[in-house]
Amino acid sequence: TLVAVLWNVIVDGGDFLLERGTSFLTENASSRANEFGVFEGIRGTLWIGIFVIVFSFPIGIGAAIYLEEYASDSKLKRFIELNIRNLAGVPSVAYGIFGLIIFVRRFDGFFPNSVERHLGATTAAAGATLAVLVLPIVIITSAEAIRAVPRALREAGYGVGATRWEVTRHHVLPYAAPGILTGTLLSLARALGEAAPLILIGGVLGSLGPQSSLFELEQLGEQFTSLTLMITQLAKRPSTVAGWTEATAAAIIVLLGIVLMANAAAILLRNRFEKKRG
Repeated sequence: TLVAVLWNVIVDGGDFLLERGTSFLTENASSRANEFGVFEGIRGTLWIGIFVIVFSFPIGIGAAIYLEEYASDSKLKRFIELNIRNLAGVPSVAYGIFGLIIFVRRFDGFFPNSVERHLGATTAAAGATLAVLVLPIVIITSAEAIRAVPRALREAGYGVGATRWEVTRHHVLPYAAPGILTGTLLSLARALGEAAPLILIGGVLGSLGPQSSLFELEQLGEQFTSLTLMITQLAKRPSTVAGWTEATAAAIIVLLGIVLMANAAAILLRNRFEKKRG
């Protein structure tokens, strides 16, 4: 089934992507299929990914270290771990409702003047919502990687007089790094592929109009869209009109390319740490 879907996407979108070239990646959305571009979606997806990396990865890995290396085996710890695993199974739509209530309405999208312009539906609110969505997954995968470190490695560190933090930093984390990196970057790939939470918190399904460039921080306080939202909008266009089916498939190929790059980064980093561990 996967091969059939990928083949259909590549056949429909490959020629369109080659014909448009880099203009498909650098131009904004348009009402004409032959002029449509996904730059706004790439920009939104990039900033959301940065938000997820900056906030969910340090908090998730830190929580996993505390639960596995410092917290005593108590009812409270087991209760917390149970709730983390339950949160990992919550549908993404529920996180979208959470982001709408807390980040958009309560915190005004983290920008006080955003309500006056677009009701708090900012790029920062979108990134925070998806960071919360993948946080339980980051904690679980990191905790599993830390738990897999041999007990003898810790005991050897303690035997030569190292503190608990020194053992964790210099022995446990380097040994667990391949598993941690794989889990965290795969969770990033999931976040980049989510659409439902972004729709709920007010993501734009059309063009944003003239905006600043790719790496300007002002984007965090502006309205947002993403590749997933653009694909959702393109899929609604009539297939009888020439070009829209091909544009949808081309946007899917671009999103797949970004996700595959994240996966490739995970593989390269995992192999690098495995060599150091060896």
